[in-house]
Amino acid sequence: MLVRLEKQRYWVEDNWFCRYVTVEPEDGGKMQIFPCYRWFVGDSKIEIREGKATTVKDDTSPKLLEHRKKELQERRETYRWITWAAGIPRCIDAKTEADLPQDARFENEKRSDFEHSLHYALLELSLKKFTIRFGKSWNDLEDFKRIFWKLRSPIAEYCMDHWKEDWLFGYQCLNGSNPRMIQRCQKLPDNFPVTAGMVQSSMADGTTLNKELKAGNIYLLDYAIMEGIPTNTIKGKPQFIAAPLCLLYQHPDDGLIPIAIQLEQTPGLDTPIFLPSDPPLAWLLAKMWVRHAEFQVFQLLSHLLRTHLVVEVFCVATLRQLPAVHPIYKLLAPHQRYTLEINCRGRTQLLSETGIFKRVVSTGGEGLLVLAQREYKVLTYRSLQPRFDFIDRGVTQIPNYFYRDHSLMLWDAIHSFVTGMVDLYYPTDQDVQKDAELQAWIRDVTQEGFTQLPNFGLKSKLSSREELSTLLAVVIFTPTAQHAATNNGQFDWCAWVPNTPCTMRLPPPTDKDAVTMEMIMATLPDVSQSCVQMAITWHLGRAQPDAIPLGQYPEQHFTERRALEMIDSFRKELKKIEEQILDQNAGLDLQYLFLLPSRIENSITI
Repeated sequence: MLVRLEKQRYWVEDNWFCRYVTVEPEDGGKMQIFPCYRWFVGDSKIEIREGKATTVKDDTSPKLLEHRKKELQERRETYRWITWAAGIPRCIDAKTEADLPQDARFENEKRSDFEHSLHYALLELSLKKFTIRFGKSWNDLEDFKRIFWKLRSPIAEYCMDHWKEDWLFGYQCLNGSNPRMIQRCQKLPDNFPVTAGMVQSSMADGTTLNKELKAGNIYLLDYAIMEGIPTNTIKGKPQFIAAPLCLLYQHPDDGLIPIAIQLEQTPGLDTPIFLPSDPPLAWLLAKMWVRHAEFQVFQLLSHLLRTHLVVEVFCVATLRQLPAVHPIYKLLAPHQRYTLEINCRGRTQLLSETGIFKRVVSTGGEGLLVLAQREYKVLTYRSLQPRFDFIDRGVTQIPNYFYRDHSLMLWDAIHSFVTGMVDLYYPTDQDVQKDAELQAWIRDVTQEGFTQLPNFGLKSKLSSREELSTLLAVVIFTPTAQHAATNNGQFDWCAWVPNTPCTMRLPPPTDKDAVTMEMIMATLPDVSQSCVQMAITWHLGRAQPDAIPLGQYPEQHFTERRALEMIDSFRKELKKIEEQILDQNAGLDLQYLFLLPSRIENSITI
């Protein structure tokens, strides 16, 4: 049965959003629910189906099959692929958010909040007080507190007090805004000539660098991807980047600490290896340069590319290839809410030639695109699966890696949930293989979305329920848990600008003994850049007032009892994870709550 809804245009703006329709037979039979969740704009006529999820092979009615076909034809005309820039995932064909259909737009309250929050942040920073000093350096590190008096958080305050300490530098490699950069080091890179003698003073009693390498206690940050990236010019002044290497040691008493830093990929007389035993200001500046590279990598690669742009591919393919009655559409739709609009806004307001990154970030402009293109070339489907990611980086045993532990709990819960859903609608592997709409969906993902990516590792055909379950877990984990891990802490770790500077105004130091506080202040972001960094990370990292937490589905696409029971079981499992994480954090001065299920949004909305 189909329900037809019609709306006629009147002279006033009268768009109408329909959640669902219920039909109750006069003879007292079972009430039927017809999910809609669509906008009626202008003169509209929409036909909707009863809520039972159905694959195309299970539809025998010619009328219902024709309805599926017509719906997808209309969607493919509305949601089209386009190449925004070569060498990165393709995206929705919309120059700005205004080009999107109403069904993909923010609701009015969300739009108003988004557009006013950045203005509010800048106002709260009292920028008028600093206008006479725009473009000028701060006098000393304490000066940064002048923009730190209203917009703040417990972690940001803790960072302000402890950011110089080596253990907090190491902690951020595990549980900061980019917790997937660190890798185990079994052999020192040839271009990083650290000797045992250089770092012996950082070792625990009775051990050496070679012993700790063999024991698996040495780790590496390698920002080779930054080498040669074009740099920004801000107000006529060139900005600078580095491509550091940083060696870390899991000390039995002090935790994970940095023990050696080289700021360029090619060693030489002008590329010294900085050590904790060096003059304090030299060591501090070297760590700042690593954190500056971290800002570029986490914002543009771990956050933008590996969550926003990856998820958009699946979002566009879902809208183009799966009708609303399809079980996989019903499963994924809540996890793709607002993604198209936030990505359109990101391309126009953050990444464009007139965007915020061009104004304040050292890789703004051409550099950010080159950086994203480099990462895209090496992007793999395997790396989007957290358990494989931790294995491949050799970080399965490092202690106090809360991001890893919480990610795996969430991954297992999501994977179990989607496996149950897949088994419900696909009793056999042959059912997966014979679902023409599902196979068209995966072809759209691999052949239209992730183009020019021969080593990505995702096949253009789904052959089994296990393959489908793992893929769906990736498609849900990425915009929920993974996005939360990289997005939600950016204000906490970037608000204190010296901890994670968005740009550097002098080149990396080549002489340890020449580093002075004056050099540091002339290198760090100026007053204007610092204010914008603090404002934009607050704007992007704050909790959203209309957030829908992971596992909550106010739009009820599924109506079958068994599917609703699985959703309820998923929620109960998330509640258990919530309690485990809270218990784990009890009494900690520095709590890791970014992956608390109640703080993870169901989709990328910011």
